[in-house]
Amino acid sequence: MAEMNMLHAINSALRIAMEKDSTMTVFGEDVGHFGGVFRATSGLQDTFGRARCFNTPLTEQGIAGFANGLASNGMTVVAEIQFADYIFPAFDQIVNESAKFRYRSGNEFNVGGLTFRTPYGGGIAGGHYHSQSPEAYFTGTPGLKVVVPRNAYQAKGLLLASIRDPNPVVFFEPKRLYRASVGEVPEGDYEIELGKAEVLQQGKDITLLGWGAQMEILEKAAEMAAAEGISCEVIDLRTLSPWDVNTVAESVKKTGRLLINHEAPLTGGFAGEIAATIQEECFLYLESPIARVCGLDTPYPLIHEKEYMPDALKTFEAIKACVAF
Repeated sequence: MAEMNMLHAINSALRIAMEKDSTMTVFGEDVGHFGGVFRATSGLQDTFGRARCFNTPLTEQGIAGFANGLASNGMTVVAEIQFADYIFPAFDQIVNESAKFRYRSGNEFNVGGLTFRTPYGGGIAGGHYHSQSPEAYFTGTPGLKVVVPRNAYQAKGLLLASIRDPNPVVFFEPKRLYRASVGEVPEGDYEIELGKAEVLQQGKDITLLGWGAQMEILEKAAEMAAAEGISCEVIDLRTLSPWDVNTVAESVKKTGRLLINHEAPLTGGFAGEIAATIQEECFLYLESPIARVCGLDTPYPLIHEKEYMPDALKTFEAIKACVAF
């Protein structure tokens, strides 16, 4: 075990995967000798050479198209989109090509060895072009897996599992936690199963559900609720597509209440899909309406970032309202 922040954990995962798979390449804007804008790929080009870790032109559509081509020829590919806000020029390549490669060929060919890494979310005063949380756009696309880690340990295990998964994966990294999330991480190889949520805290009064950077917010809100005598069960979804319906439904049947927290805007956010599914699964068990504490339906505001964020206080007030319903 070693003390690592999330960037070190991601770098360690990439290094281990490249050591064990000679077909693996890593590329994106400035990821070569510079190590990427956040330095997540530092040292990889020095170790593995310019043929396996290299810079691309500033064209996200080209990065995704090139990634599809390499992966369709059997290579393992990790392509970095420098900010999730700039994944949209690559949207057509990802949702119309990556996601459908296997289906359209009847499994004669695929791009299963493809992973897109991209930093998402606010909290760094990045303004409206460097703070968005676009994960929900990809959850509605059959053929893609969508993964979001909450800390350094999770980031390494989930990234290694994503790289080795036989399906294309979009891996969203909470950039607010890149250097803030520090913990004990195994130096060796390990994987965390995709599609499986984790219950972080047992409780009996309400289920709190989130992913990524918002898990820290949920844990703080749960502490505040505990001081008021409210027992919260806290669950990290980790994989949004496919998401772990059974673990969430079992929890809600026990607590009778569900609060979903995410940083993306409320309308069209993934919380809506979760709420619809859980009310179908748990309708007769619900003691209050399913609550959503999310970002605002506005472009991400630089000057009002604090007001925009679904923080612990907003979550705590929503918990109390659910329990008092």
